[in-house]
Amino acid sequence: MANRRKTDLDAEERLAIEQGRASLALDAAGMGEFEWDLEHDLFIVSPRMGAITGLPVGPMPAERGLKAYSYVHPEDAEQVGRDVASGLVEQGRYEVRYRMVRPHDGRVLWMYSAATAVMGPTGAPRRVIGIVRDISARKAEEDEREALVAELDHRVKNVLASVQSLAAQSARKTISIEAFLKKFSGRLEAMASAHTLLTATRWRGAEIGHIAAAELGGLAPGQAKWEGPEILLNPRGTNALTLALHELATNALKYGALSTEAGRVEVIWTAPEEGGFELVWTERHGPIVQPPTRRGFGSTLLERVTGRELGGCVKVDFLPGGVCATLRADASAMTRPPSFQPRRRQPAVSPAESAPGASLGERLSDDIRGVRVLIVEDAVLLALELEAGLTDAGATVVGAAADLKEAEAMLGLGFDVAVLDANLNGQSVAPVAEVLAARGTPFIFATGYGVAGLAPAGFEAPVVRKPYNIHQIASAMALALGRV
Repeated sequence: MANRRKTDLDAEERLAIEQGRASLALDAAGMGEFEWDLEHDLFIVSPRMGAITGLPVGPMPAERGLKAYSYVHPEDAEQVGRDVASGLVEQGRYEVRYRMVRPHDGRVLWMYSAATAVMGPTGAPRRVIGIVRDISARKAEEDEREALVAELDHRVKNVLASVQSLAAQSARKTISIEAFLKKFSGRLEAMASAHTLLTATRWRGAEIGHIAAAELGGLAPGQAKWEGPEILLNPRGTNALTLALHELATNALKYGALSTEAGRVEVIWTAPEEGGFELVWTERHGPIVQPPTRRGFGSTLLERVTGRELGGCVKVDFLPGGVCATLRADASAMTRPPSFQPRRRQPAVSPAESAPGASLGERLSDDIRGVRVLIVEDAVLLALELEAGLTDAGATVVGAAADLKEAEAMLGLGFDVAVLDANLNGQSVAPVAEVLAARGTPFIFATGYGVAGLAPAGFEAPVVRKPYNIHQIASAMALALGRV
């Protein structure tokens, strides 16, 4: 008798422990439990479920399930009923996601519910026991992710369409493959520069000073200055102004003030009382300006595209003493400042165009001629183009690795400097950079990731952002080698 009593106590104690564990698990998971007594047609709500859903705690008439469905959102009730019925009949259990309307405050919640049937002696279900969970926050996150993916898809398609348009327009207005590649590459870099600035603020916008610094900061140190109040442009305005400054800078490098050492460029912007902004580009002390005899795509881009994108107008005057361009924009091109501002870009590498009449080899031969280079780049076409450009500039490419394993295998090759893509098919190039840093071998990063001006993984090395040209890579290599 004593042994039987002890066994009963042990069983009761074990049951209490299991019930305690289940209760803790439900609390930790934010779940509430319920029971649907089919024999007595009762729906029983636990205190935890009552706190989550606002339903009255305790038993209530189930009305063959119709009572529970009455709290389901009208648009979801019919589908939930079908899913519950088919799940119980076919599998003896169900899982559903649905909206419910809280009875007291009318607030709509997204709910997850799962339940299983408990069978009686005859094999027919006697009751259904289950749990519910408020997944409103998770559903909001899912909706936000879907919206972000849709927005990303939209922006990528817009970028591709813009690139396609730039390529077509650039080709239409040029007379040689070399000229086309040069102009198109420069415009593509300007788009990438705008994208980098926008990424730093999560596509909220970019400040005019940052745009000017990105386009002019590395072109001609000491020859260009810019100033004005802090004005934040929206993404559309950022792209428009970036391309406009790029076109003006390209023209100044080829024919204007930046084509001579004495030339100067001044960019001043103001915020008129009526709203928007006015930016004036002024060139001085350059060659005597002659009005162009033909209109290229750059002129069309400035006068028609930029003005429309900024909600204003652009006027370019080819004065004998230097080009003067005035850009006016209305408030539609501006946005409110974000809670944080990106760093001012301090390009260590010049994104410069070639000076008039200077070939690639003539400009870079003193810096990288004879240098032995290891390329680590997972994009094969990009690696081939980089190898060709460096070879034309007088460097020797000792090897090109497309993944981390290949790169590590090539570390034994004799080379003076390495060009490293920061991300190799999802793997960080850091192990290679660590070996090179420990060895004292210079290297640069060529990447589309990270914050402008900062090297990946905290390494002290020049950084060139994609898309890049051979001038930027060569300048960064010369910097890493201490030749500038």
